[in-house]
Amino acid sequence: MSGLDDESRKALVDYRLERAYATMEEAAVMTEKEFYNAAVNRLYYACYYATEALLLKHKIEAKSHAGVKAMLGLHFVSKGLVPVPIGKILSTLYEKRQSGDYDDFIYCDKEMTDDLTIQAQTFIDYIGKLVQEDSTESNN
Repeated sequence: MSGLDDESRKALVDYRLERAYATMEEAAVMTEKEFYNAAVNRLYYACYYATEALLLKHKIEAKSHAGVKAMLGLHFVSKGLVPVPIGKILSTLYEKRQSGDYDDFIYCDKEMTDDLTIQAQTFIDYIGKLVQEDSTESNN
């Protein structure tokens, strides 16, 4: 990705942010159908895609999910650009997704999924605004 020109990078940032919002819609469908583990998976990925958009916008590469979390913390949370409680949402969703996808007899319920949905929406809205503000600033 480091070889992307500015126009391609912007298109990819926009795509990843759009994908974050679309994935939130997928989570809503999974919740409605009572597939709570699948909904939590989609909530995590929605936040992951938004974080990838932010990192890509700033030409920060990460090679893994752990790397994406680490780069968010290093470049944005530790510098006060993303508040700690917002940054923790990605880690919480990562842990819940890992557990729901890979551990036996782990079942997310509606209450947990509803709470995580609110957190994920807060995260994506915050990161989305940060990406858009960055876009506005770079166009001036």
